[in-house]
Amino acid sequence: MTLEEYISVHSTPENEVLESIVRDTHIHILNPHMLSGHVQGRVLSMISHMIRPNRILELGTFTGYSALCLAEGLSEDGELVTIEHNDELETTIRRNLAKSPLSSKIRLLIGDAKEILQRKSLSAKRSVSGAVCQRSGLSASAVFDLVFIDADKREYCAYLDLVYPLIPVGGFILADNTLWDGHIIDPAYDKDKQTLGLRAFNDRLAADERFEKVILPLRDGLTIIRKIQ
Repeated sequence: MTLEEYISVHSTPENEVLESIVRDTHIHILNPHMLSGHVQGRVLSMISHMIRPNRILELGTFTGYSALCLAEGLSEDGELVTIEHNDELETTIRRNLAKSPLSSKIRLLIGDAKEILQRKSLSAKRSVSGAVCQRSGLSASAVFDLVFIDADKREYCAYLDLVYPLIPVGGFILADNTLWDGHIIDPAYDKDKQTLGLRAFNDRLAADERFEKVILPLRDGLTIIRKIQ
């Protein structure tokens, strides 16, 4: 048994909905490794339960696994807004979210996260298999207690700038893949744009006194960030 397997066995198991998403993602979707997976999913759920957020923003839905994990900790009337750029995944996301009773708390936006955050406009909603889907953006007064960044690695610095005014002092940001499978310190990836984007994000965040931050060596690196000013 590997250490990773040991950790998984000794952590709370996934529910049946999450198990089915893992299975279907590995069978039908390219790059299934992008899915958060069991242990990281339990960490996301645990953090969300500790914060008990009223509103969560997720950048990068993929197949909906992490959204459902984060939604587990929402307040009774809470809402999670998740943005996915790849419209080819929309049908899969809808189907996966609809499997869960938490789907009514999740609003799916299809489009470029950076553009949606820049617009902050609100359009009509339409029901999508138990979840709500919207193709425009956010309300101008949107405020989120927790933000999960897991989208285009080249744009992490831009995402940080855009979500900063959307969270209150004391609010949290989680940034995924911040160790990038070790590439973050590997000179062989000095010309890789995604690696360079993550390095720039990590360096900038380390020097930014508006935040408290810590990188956890969980899976591909998870940075926990608290806004302090």
